[in-house]
Amino acid sequence: MSQLPEQLPEQFPEHIPDAAPVGVGVVGAGMISRSYARHLGRHPEVRLLACADIDPERAAALAALVPGMRVGEVDALLADPEVEILLNLTRPRDHVAVGLRALATGCHVYSEKPLAVDRAEARRLVTAANASRVRLASAPDTFLSPAFQECRRAIDAGLIGRPVSVTAETLCAGPEWWHPDPAFFYHRGGGPLFDMGPYHLTALVAVLGAVTGVCASATRTWPHRTVTSEPRAGQVIDVEVLTHLCAVLEFAGGVIGTLTTSFDVATERSRLEIHGSEGTLRCPDPSGYDGPVLLRARGATEWTELAGPSSTGSRPPVRRGAGVVDLARALRAGTDHRANGDLAFHVVDVMQSILESARDGRRVPVVSDCRRPEPLADPEPASAGQVCP
Repeated sequence: MSQLPEQLPEQFPEHIPDAAPVGVGVVGAGMISRSYARHLGRHPEVRLLACADIDPERAAALAALVPGMRVGEVDALLADPEVEILLNLTRPRDHVAVGLRALATGCHVYSEKPLAVDRAEARRLVTAANASRVRLASAPDTFLSPAFQECRRAIDAGLIGRPVSVTAETLCAGPEWWHPDPAFFYHRGGGPLFDMGPYHLTALVAVLGAVTGVCASATRTWPHRTVTSEPRAGQVIDVEVLTHLCAVLEFAGGVIGTLTTSFDVATERSRLEIHGSEGTLRCPDPSGYDGPVLLRARGATEWTELAGPSSTGSRPPVRRGAGVVDLARALRAGTDHRANGDLAFHVVDVMQSILESARDGRRVPVVSDCRRPEPLADPEPASAGQVCP
């Protein structure tokens, strides 16, 4: 076992001290897998056991970061009785195929976002999980961060009065200037809505509740994109998806908001504000786990930082993989997990409804529903896990 770093390991709230760790197998060893491995390795609730990838060298590189992690084929990973959760980090178009294989073996599944590239595919996963009586979960899990738990607390406590509207933006110039292999961002299942939209939509649904209807307009600004990042600089990508989308969202509680997602603007920006009858809540970027929660009450001239868990400095915030830890704890405790399949399906349903509205020029009702996940309890002291560099 490696020595602990100088900083305390990031311990998720509600740790069950005497429960055996839940074995996790990873399929997909791309860029994001290292972040999962680094942070999950610090939690005693889970143990990373094995990984598989279509590129054996990438799988080996990931396994080298995790003490005791094995490299193998997907079938062998799923046949391992110690693997209880499959962490599906494949590309979006492969999420369903890999997820269905795992669910058929009785393995619980945690998928990287989005759950699927369309409503019908997402429904297949939910149906398969229910039929096999196993659990389905999905990123994003940033709504579990102390910052967004504080947003939830502020809304529930009435600090902004009655929520009335939302302003949400996630804008950038596209991934071709930084990602080593960005083509999939411009193919089915990609685009700014399915890539970045899940962060804002999941956070909003977790805080405000389900979306009931949408109206949208969208465009594809350029039919081709040229990669400037290495090692594929100069490659030309045919753009198959809409790359700038603006939507009006109607929530079950009566809130009406706007969401803009774009790969077409020069300025990188992420904004999420919830406006109420008595004030405005400025939330941190929901694609991350940090940031202040700011309140501007009616009549105030300045923003006030709320003194919740994200701003006390008493412990480091949770990181990527918080939803996997929550799923593992729920398995051992027999409770509901929060980043669940119903929530992830609803987000996919909302996104496809936005695409349909932009295509047809009409309001599209969102038929699916989901409950707001239960809020987290207060953090407990940290403890050691399977530490990774």
